[in-house]
Amino acid sequence: MLPRMQFGSTGHESTRTLFGAAALGSCTQAETDKTMELIIERGINHIDTAASYGDSETLLGPWIREHRSEFFLATKTGDRTYEAAKASVERSLERLQTDHVDLIQIHGLVDEDEWQTAIGRDGDRGVLAYLIEARDQGLARFIGVTGHGLPIPRMHMRSLDEFDFSSVLLPWNYPMSQNPVYAEEFAQVHDRCVANGIAVQTIKSIARGAWPEDHDRTRSTWYEPLERDDDIESAVFWLLSHPTVFLNTVGDINLLPKVLDAAERFHESVVAAGGDPVAVRPTDEAMQEMIARAGAEPLFT
Repeated sequence: MLPRMQFGSTGHESTRTLFGAAALGSCTQAETDKTMELIIERGINHIDTAASYGDSETLLGPWIREHRSEFFLATKTGDRTYEAAKASVERSLERLQTDHVDLIQIHGLVDEDEWQTAIGRDGDRGVLAYLIEARDQGLARFIGVTGHGLPIPRMHMRSLDEFDFSSVLLPWNYPMSQNPVYAEEFAQVHDRCVANGIAVQTIKSIARGAWPEDHDRTRSTWYEPLERDDDIESAVFWLLSHPTVFLNTVGDINLLPKVLDAAERFHESVVAAGGDPVAVRPTDEAMQEMIARAGAEPLFT
């Protein structure tokens, strides 16, 4: 079984490997059912979806209705205004067939103008004002913020200055760690979150890079993922060896078992090493060899 860790200050012990339900966006119900059977079999107890992930919320609905108490359920709204966010959250609850989510997140809060609107700096109530009301009404227990791109650590720091978010979500993998500016800013937001009981969720752990323009997209991910088992294992081991972050899986159900297998092997290796996750971290030399062999590069530049 996959190990668990306190999800910030929420009081919930989540599996460090979270199910990223973006992978269900274009699936059938039959594919979703098979994937959810795998999630339950592997002991994952935290699901992360979003209103914008295709049919993900709708496909999850029957499983949430039957297994609600087994999962910490997170979704996201990409809306920035009060009224639009209200409609989005109500629609998500209906799709997910539940009366509340555990975590509602402001999705992709990177753009400056959108940030001003979402936080409510333009004089009108933004999405944050509605999410606070939703929390007070019991529709969501906690509020988080997410984002992509190189500016996101700085934007998360600004968002944390404005509100006591319970979680952040942002990209982190070995190629991105080689960007010294991003690495420093990631460390700043990470350290602030850890010190204040805010969960740090990471995405794009097995991203190889952007899809080449002349390359057929053979996966449902919007980025090109690593494919080889040993490359995926190296990427997952490197990410999970950072003991205070969560790994949000992968946006393709056919790659999901490989990520879960790697996460389980990591846990077994940590146990064999006496419980120290850093002890099984791949060396920089090994990671450099991996990214050279795979042709991996930073997804965001």
